[in-house]
Amino acid sequence: MQSYNPAPRQQKDETGGKIRRFVVIVAGVLIVGFLVVHFIKSFHEGRLEKVTDESASAPSLVNIIQVVPAPATVALTLPGAAAAWYESTIYARVDGYVGKWDADIGDSVKKGQVLATIETPDLDAQLAAAKALVISRKAAAEFARTTYERWRGSPKGVVSEQEREEKKAEFDSAAAQLSLAQADVDRYTALAQFKRVVAPYDGTITERRIDIGNLVMAGSSSNTTSLYKMAKNNPIRVFVDVPQSAAGDMKVGVAAKISASNIPNHIFKGTIARTADAIDPQARTLKVEVDIPNPDQALLPGMYVDVKFGIPTKGLLQVPAAALVFRSGGPQVAVVDKEGRVTFHKVSIARDNGNTVELGSGVEAGDSIALNISSQIAEGQIVKINESTESTANASASGK
Repeated sequence: MQSYNPAPRQQKDETGGKIRRFVVIVAGVLIVGFLVVHFIKSFHEGRLEKVTDESASAPSLVNIIQVVPAPATVALTLPGAAAAWYESTIYARVDGYVGKWDADIGDSVKKGQVLATIETPDLDAQLAAAKALVISRKAAAEFARTTYERWRGSPKGVVSEQEREEKKAEFDSAAAQLSLAQADVDRYTALAQFKRVVAPYDGTITERRIDIGNLVMAGSSSNTTSLYKMAKNNPIRVFVDVPQSAAGDMKVGVAAKISASNIPNHIFKGTIARTADAIDPQARTLKVEVDIPNPDQALLPGMYVDVKFGIPTKGLLQVPAAALVFRSGGPQVAVVDKEGRVTFHKVSIARDNGNTVELGSGVEAGDSIALNISSQIAEGQIVKINESTESTANASASGK
């Protein structure tokens, strides 16, 4: 008979109990961890919500600057373009072909200097024929003169008055024909002077469009080719388009300083020589010309330059351009009072100088105005002033 052994069953029960206890422990740990995480998350969410509420209810931080009187003069820098004092395109005055050229691009030439020589066989032949005709006309006129003198001195009754008048008419006609022939000689002689192409003034050759043997035609029409281009660059002109807001200050004699990016550390000084005295209706600008001595010809025609004028401010108030707020009612500034309350004032811009603007009305000297104010800030809202930037902004606005 087989005996019963309870040991395996007892071991199995003990193993199952251990597993159940382990599961209970793990579940407890997970529950505790979940509660801890949930508590921490709730704590941070509550804190974040509190901070958000505090931030939303706190006054907005703004940078301010004080309105100050504009300086006696303000610098107005505008782009300009250099132009030659004289600039000429030289054409042939007679028909022919180029026999020789003596000036090339870049050459400095003097007034009256020969630039090129044109061979004119047709003109030479016409001049020779005209001179020969003058000789013939002189002989005819001399014969008519002596004949008329003989007939004029004849006693009455020897020749008739009609014959005497006929001889006088023949003499007058011969003299007139001689004058016409001499006029042709003078004309061809004058044209012959243009065989030598000369410089009209002291200057520099900027373009040569001829070579030996080129056929050239007289005139400056679309069918003819120019021989040279030349320019006089000392002094030199600088043309500037001045905005309408500053046009009233652009008077003859106003000083100007000219600089060019390709000529660093060099300031050219000049004065306004003339203005158009009329506003361009398209661009709303005034054309101004500044004359500058240019002995070393550092400035060349066509160069882009910066022109700086000193413009009187006429006792206006100055603020940074960043203080302006543009709304449907026009330009405004946000004035901040001692309690930090914002009030929007409409202003009139008397002159726009780029980084700064001069105001004609709307504010008073010493008013505190906000810079780059948010569009979310409304009339009457309380703001907080950023004290750390106030002094820097004020120094910048006053030009220190």
